[in-house]
Amino acid sequence: MKISARNQLKGKVVEISEGQVNAKVVVDIGGGNKITSIISLESVKDLELTLGSEVTTVIKSSSVMLMA
Repeated sequence: MKISARNQLKGKVVEISEGQVNAKVVVDIGGGNKITSIISLESVKDLELTLGSEVTTVIKSSSVMLMA
């Protein structure tokens, strides 16, 4: 599949916390870094995500804000 987002990081699912509608999925991308994503429970099932699944995180944003 081709997509326009250039920020793609490969990693491994290390945590899945399911809520009533959404799930928090934590992906270890190495070097002590983790990315957390909130996705629908339906997407967790469609992607067949389990602990240890190899995934690619795709980050696309028109703006990124920082606060110190």
